Amino acid sequence: MLTAHRVSFRHGPRAPYILREFDLSIRPGEIVGLSGPSGRGKSTLGRLLAGHLGPTSGSVTVDERANQFRFNPVQYLHQSPIFATDPRWRISRIVAEGWTPDDVTRNELGVKESWYDRYPHEISGGELQRVALLRTLAPGLRYLIADEITSMLDPVAQVEIWQVLLKRARQGLGILAISHDRALLERIATRVVTI
Repeated sequence: MLTAHRVSFRHGPRAPYILREFDLSIRPGEIVGLSGPSGRGKSTLGRLLAGHLGPTSGSVTVDERANQFRFNPVQYLHQSPIFATDPRWRISRIVAEGWTPDDVTRNELGVKESWYDRYPHEISGGELQRVALLRTLAPGLRYLIADEITSMLDPVAQVEIWQVLLKRARQGLGILAISHDRALLERIATRVVTI
């Protein structure tokens, strides 16, 4: 289980708290929706869970252990994939940074091999989000922090991506789905938490 226990965060000793004593747990195979107004700390919580930030107080654990695994089993996927990719790398190198995906996974996500020779700016934002998700779905992934990952995509692309993730959840992937789209969360999530 991925657990945040009484997690608080602020950027410095005099800065205001972004999160204060927040508790959340995600079981394998569970999709937890996280909703709330902008500025309440949804993305900050996602980064804390993935180990991108350290809590000011409280703890984040995977199966009651601090997340100090060789491969981080908790991955954070950003709303804007352009910020998660090196613009100097070709798509093939970006994907290979995570793993060498099988054709089934690549095809499920609609990632074309013809994109592999291109740079991030040479494919659309929706295509790049599919690439970022493909890179993230490496063996060893147990929990995905999906921070507004389909908010910039057209409805068809949203459905295609969430179909893949719902299938992964049925296979045991735990997901924190961060979104302002309450209707989406109510369709995909096991439960919805408001921050």
